[in-house]
Amino acid sequence: MSAFNSEKVLTVHHWTDSLFSFTTTRDTSLKFKNGHFTMIGLKIDGKPLLRAYSIVSANHDEHLEFLSIKVPNGPLTSRLQHIKPGDEIVVGRKPTGTLLIDYLLPGKRLYLFSSGTGLAPFMSLIHDPETYEKFSEVILIHSVREVKELAYHDYLTQVLPEHEFLGEMVKKQLKYYPTVTREAFHNEGRITDLIESGKLFTDLGVPPLHPEYDKGMICGSPAMLRDLKHILEARGFKEGNTSTPFDFVIERAFADQ
Repeated sequence: MSAFNSEKVLTVHHWTDSLFSFTTTRDTSLKFKNGHFTMIGLKIDGKPLLRAYSIVSANHDEHLEFLSIKVPNGPLTSRLQHIKPGDEIVVGRKPTGTLLIDYLLPGKRLYLFSSGTGLAPFMSLIHDPETYEKFSEVILIHSVREVKELAYHDYLTQVLPEHEFLGEMVKKQLKYYPTVTREAFHNEGRITDLIESGKLFTDLGVPPLHPEYDKGMICGSPAMLRDLKHILEARGFKEGNTSTPFDFVIERAFADQ
């Protein structure tokens, strides 16, 4: 059996000149947990050119969705950014990753720290009823440089709270905190600075981070992963993994594509 499925592109949405998302068909054999990533790509000269992508869509959705940057000279994204409905991509049959709530100890609040396309896996997690069953508060933080890079902003603020099945849980338990670093916005600054200054917690109306009550997931740039890991560990948080659940987990599978 092939390690990949061939899927057809259904829709493509260009958020900015450097950011786009797309949906594809989903083979019924593909199983994954919310927060997983898989290898996707294109066949170039008969061979698959692949990179790791988190799955935006939830595991109960009939389609797949992915969020991607556009790297001008990127081997894959320089081609992938030109896909259109009807085109075919290849999708790995073995999703994996560390951003699963199974790899966290129980807690009151779940922090989802993301920058850029690091938002992707958390989109699937906030569509999972189990996330709201395990945590009484879910705090989704998304940091970008410019306002236009806040992918899914309108969906998160206007559509998801009215979701037929999740709406009530979302309204009661989900807090979405978008922040911008290079433009004027109602939330400004890097996630690390907002934590260190305490502004994040004041804005959200919650106590400062504490490992007894708070758990975290981190997905974003290598610098953000490093800095947030240090901040959490300085506050007594311990990093979990696929074999030992703890207070926070990090996805390290991604680099510029």
